[in-house]
Amino acid sequence: MELTENVIKKPRVILVSADTGEFDAELSMKELEELAKTAGVEVAATVTQKRPSYDTATCIGSGRLEELAEEAAALDIDLVIFDHELTANQTKNIEKILDIRVIDRTTLILDIFAQRALTKEGRIQVELAQQKYRLAHLAGKGIEMSRLGGGIGTRGPGESKLETDKRHIHRRIEALTEELKELERRRELHRTRRRKDNVIVGAIVGYTNVGKSTLMNALTDAGVLAEDKLFATLDTTSRALALPDGRSVLLVDTVGLVRRLPHNLVEAFKSTLEEAANADIIINLIDISADDGYEQAQVTAELLKELGCEGIPQVNVLNKADKLPEGANITCDDSTVLISAKNKVGLDELLECIARNLPETAKRGKFVIPYDKTSIINTIRIDGRVFSEEYTAEGTLIDALVDNKVYYLAEPFAVK
Repeated sequence: MELTENVIKKPRVILVSADTGEFDAELSMKELEELAKTAGVEVAATVTQKRPSYDTATCIGSGRLEELAEEAAALDIDLVIFDHELTANQTKNIEKILDIRVIDRTTLILDIFAQRALTKEGRIQVELAQQKYRLAHLAGKGIEMSRLGGGIGTRGPGESKLETDKRHIHRRIEALTEELKELERRRELHRTRRRKDNVIVGAIVGYTNVGKSTLMNALTDAGVLAEDKLFATLDTTSRALALPDGRSVLLVDTVGLVRRLPHNLVEAFKSTLEEAANADIIINLIDISADDGYEQAQVTAELLKELGCEGIPQVNVLNKADKLPEGANITCDDSTVLISAKNKVGLDELLECIARNLPETAKRGKFVIPYDKTSIINTIRIDGRVFSEEYTAEGTLIDALVDNKVYYLAEPFAVK
């Protein structure tokens, strides 16, 4: 008996873009290709058509679509992906000409999110974004959406399938929104407790695939999945990190960003991104080796502004120094540091940079606490950190990091 190996064939796709000058089509198409590979498909060809504006019926010209249909047949294409958000009517018209399934950039990103969301909150956020997108694209689906139907309990007399589907989606959106609100309430309780316990929070933000998970693992041994793929991780991870000055920071990883992130996705993932808005310091990770690193940094800056993060101290971390050409001259300042998270190079400088830019929440000093004031030492132990203790004739000599709120207790006993 001859054994044969089952090989799963990847769907073959063509990527399509209409270049109207609205954005950098070449960069966007490169990113779309990375997204497609992350989704597990094989990119057989890419097509870009320069146009003064989008065709309202077919996005690109109908003549170019006819040529695309022939190309798709010759290349045995299973799917066509447009680098734009298509309307329901555009999708229907394009599929009619190509006779192949067609999706847009948003649908592709949603599919990747659905594959990679692991936590309950992540899955709820993905489904909520999917349902909102589906609701906006129900109209124009064709005759199958306008059939009249009666039914016990689900449809009114003479109600169309389109109306029924809309009603079901609205109900599901309401249910998912309530679930998210409950999870947000719990998260806010955690934040309140952290503030009460004076926990310092640092949020790692940045473009997708700039190395956020790799940095998290390098600093804290968090064991977060780190792959050379877009959106390798979607769920929030938090770990404690000790700084050189004795303070401890709760480091929080956030979902990666992409240019032209669909509005529904921004809304759905705002609860995760809000960790940045509630952080004491933002660690903005930038891929210094990327050709479009500046544009990526701009995308991050715009979203942080939208989330109301202005005024929060920020450290700019230029990652992937190992990919820079030899002799590259990179200028850093007090809030900028060059590292390689993969090779664990520059991490000490990063920790010092974080400590330098954090608001002062505690002071380190040496104090001689009289023996009849030992309650002060206990308070320092609870709210600060003791590095050493020594018993002397005058009292206990301690080297400690004292929280600002209790520093007034220890200050009279400070060693000059």
